[in-house]
Amino acid sequence: MEHFQQVEPFDYVIFGATGDLTMRKLLPALYNRLRIGQIPDDACIIGAARTELDREAYVARAREALERFLPSDILSPGLVERFLARLDYVTLDSSRESAQWDVLKAQLAKTDPDRVRVYYFATAPQLYGSICENLHRYGLITPKSRVVLEKPIGTDMATATAINDGVGQYFPEKQIYRIDHYLGKETVQNVLALRFANPLMNAAWSSEHIESVQITAAETVGVEGRAAYYDTSGALRDMIQNHLLQVLCLVAMEAPDSLEADAVRNAKLAVLNALRPITETSAATETVRAQYTAGVVDGENVPGYLEELGKPSSTETYAAIRAWVDTPRWKDVPFYIRTAKRSGRKVSEIVVTFRPAATTMFGATPASNRLVLRIQPNEGVELRLNVKNPALDVFNLHPADLDASIRMEGGMPFPDSYERLLLDAVRGDPVLFIRRDEVEAAWRWAEPVLDAWKHDKVPMQTYSAGSYGPDQATRLLADHDDTWHEASE
Repeated sequence: MEHFQQVEPFDYVIFGATGDLTMRKLLPALYNRLRIGQIPDDACIIGAARTELDREAYVARAREALERFLPSDILSPGLVERFLARLDYVTLDSSRESAQWDVLKAQLAKTDPDRVRVYYFATAPQLYGSICENLHRYGLITPKSRVVLEKPIGTDMATATAINDGVGQYFPEKQIYRIDHYLGKETVQNVLALRFANPLMNAAWSSEHIESVQITAAETVGVEGRAAYYDTSGALRDMIQNHLLQVLCLVAMEAPDSLEADAVRNAKLAVLNALRPITETSAATETVRAQYTAGVVDGENVPGYLEELGKPSSTETYAAIRAWVDTPRWKDVPFYIRTAKRSGRKVSEIVVTFRPAATTMFGATPASNRLVLRIQPNEGVELRLNVKNPALDVFNLHPADLDASIRMEGGMPFPDSYERLLLDAVRGDPVLFIRRDEVEAAWRWAEPVLDAWKHDKVPMQTYSAGSYGPDQATRLLADHDDTWHEASE
């Protein structure tokens, strides 16, 4: 408990307060921050949504969500009541000027107008501009107000620009917090520590020693109840354009001068701007898209994507891209980025393969060293080295893994990524949030790929549910004598 500092008193208004994100992630995250002493007693959390509820009914829903999505051993009855006492609710169609904005205004008038006020948009992104307009119209934007925008920030450059312009008309950039929950993951943040706090790694972190980098986020689940939404998004928009490009930036960026927000975000932006453009022509050789068909996952038969959706679709559930960062540090080093639904295993990881040692003293070239940073599950760092095989008298090499799990004190689970991010918005610390120019740079790179896929320049592949993806993705790496991590284990 003593490691965590309490934040200053705040008002947190969550638009979309009855939705899955709020119930599954936001309320449990705020409860956990109260549990460890970071939320002051006079903090106020106000839910706002179209659903007709009174406060008591909303509190009952919140209680049910805590019981469903948090481990029972951290649900102290007294603490739950303390948390629920901070909740309030307003029935409000946030996109309409004629909605009950005066009720929300009256609720906020009960607290000090000079304290931090965070507006969290857990709604459809196309509503962001109109919500901001109404906040302005009713005088609810103060100098210490911040707005947190959930992804996706648009579905292409044009829609992203429209959203950013709509919000930016009422909030200056320094008060806009575009959330990417991947940056809130402790093991993603550990990329910075691994690279820049360890001279051993920092010295080897370039094309001189690194042969390739793989960044993977795969799930065993399908789209299930989210099929209708997912079909408007797809794997590239859902994961690569935001989450995995941000991870790539942390792996590839130059050392920032400090951990101040703009220093880190400038370093990430430089990577995004250095990504080699993918054209409609090169997309055929640098990208793979696919949909899962029926298969077996964890011993159970599962349907294919089109069966779940119930109609034909050209939306990908698997995407793999070979990216190139055109800087001196990363000359000719391929970055393989992939994401998948209904994969053979659930894993998010970064795999760095080093160039083999240039020696023949052992009779054959030693195998490449490999560094694996496990983001989830089983968070940790694994380093594969070559050692002498102790079972043989002759000098033969075999691999040995140095495996360091990253654990919380006392064996506690890692805090959910939303926990830190929610309070970073209160603190006014935007280092783990996305700046507008990062969003635009990411779309500038990703949009030509989407266009190539839209015009069928890249054939849609298929893969069986429970497999690791289509054969074409294996060939994507074989072009450079590389293999996916699971194939080399």
